[in-house]
Amino acid sequence: MAKSNWAVDASHSSVDFSVRHMMIAKVKGTFHTFEAQINADPTDLTTASIHVEIDLSSIDTRNTDRDNHLRSADFFDVENNPKMTFESTTIAKTGDGEYDVAGKLTIRGVTRFETIAVTFEGAGKDPWGNEKVGFSGTSVIKRSDFGLTYNAALETGGVLIGDEVKITIEIEAVAQA
Repeated sequence: MAKSNWAVDASHSSVDFSVRHMMIAKVKGTFHTFEAQINADPTDLTTASIHVEIDLSSIDTRNTDRDNHLRSADFFDVENNPKMTFESTTIAKTGDGEYDVAGKLTIRGVTRFETIAVTFEGAGKDPWGNEKVGFSGTSVIKRSDFGLTYNAALETGGVLIGDEVKITIEIEAVAQA
């Protein structure tokens, strides 16, 4: 496959996360609105450039009060920081169709280098002749690294919200003319 531009097919893609709650369970959520500019040969991502923007107001944890709290100044401060961004800087092949995509992740005005383990899931043409590719990715970040430190102590010990956030990405992208 040649290097070309790819657009995310949002109806077949997702950006999800999970975080420990009360030290005993996990709360999951998703971001419904995001976009990416990808310039890549999907069969060799080492020369790719990837830019992702996530609309933080599109957060959905299936609880309106919690979602509104996450949008507030206690967490994302969406009014002043409406987007989370990721810009790839280096991509290393780690196995057959496996890559470590390193780059600058910016949340709430704080930029840190983070790495996403990415798997090339395959390529093919849809019934309308469009060339499509699929990727999966996972990463774990510490929310405190980005100034997201709101928490509450539990009377049984521990804290209400874990510091580590697991991010899971499923991307289907379509080749651009």
